[in-house]
Amino acid sequence: MTLAAVLFDMDGTLVDTEEVWWQAVADTATGLGYQLSDQDLPDVLGRPVEHTAQHLLRVTRTDRDRAELTAELDNRFAELVAHEIRPRPGALELLDALRAQRLTTALVSASPRRVVDMVLRVLGRERFTVTVSADDTPRTKPAPDPYLAAARLLGVDPAHCVAVEDTPTGVASAEAAGCQVLAVPSAVPIEAAPGRTVLPSLEQAGPALLRSLVPSPR
Repeated sequence: MTLAAVLFDMDGTLVDTEEVWWQAVADTATGLGYQLSDQDLPDVLGRPVEHTAQHLLRVTRTDRDRAELTAELDNRFAELVAHEIRPRPGALELLDALRAQRLTTALVSASPRRVVDMVLRVLGRERFTVTVSADDTPRTKPAPDPYLAAARLLGVDPAHCVAVEDTPTGVASAEAAGCQVLAVPSAVPIEAAPGRTVLPSLEQAGPALLRSLVPSPR
């Protein structure tokens, strides 16, 4: 097999927004009389906004409407993202190296389309053949839908793709879709496993490494 495409997660992988998302959730939680702690990490980072809204309702035992709280989280995150987007170390260099070698790339995010579009202004829409947001599939991560959708749009087999992720939730989504995975953990540790390579930074990744992650035919 040869590498058909590299499918990039966005938040925490290509741009430093995991911290911004945490701040948006922390601000909203404070308004509900709750303070986030490390125990909330699995229900905040790498999760769709609806999941985090439900988590806040559960831990605060408030009777707020979930759709209303979801919109509040979404709006606060978008507000912060508009002012604080920063590419992760090595992100733009890796994207440009892949583009120089004519390797296909896609953006596969659990963020809503309007946030994805904001981030694309920084990353450059031209660096991706297709983009998939949380609004584009019936289910988002950790379900495989986003990565399956990206592969379908590109006309490639997910098994010939490498997904680049930073959270266990994203890794679960990519692996469920059948992708090889390069994990670059941001806030939560990720262990290496069959079909999964772990690096501390995108600065250590390159086209040759990504090609090597797709198994050769026996």
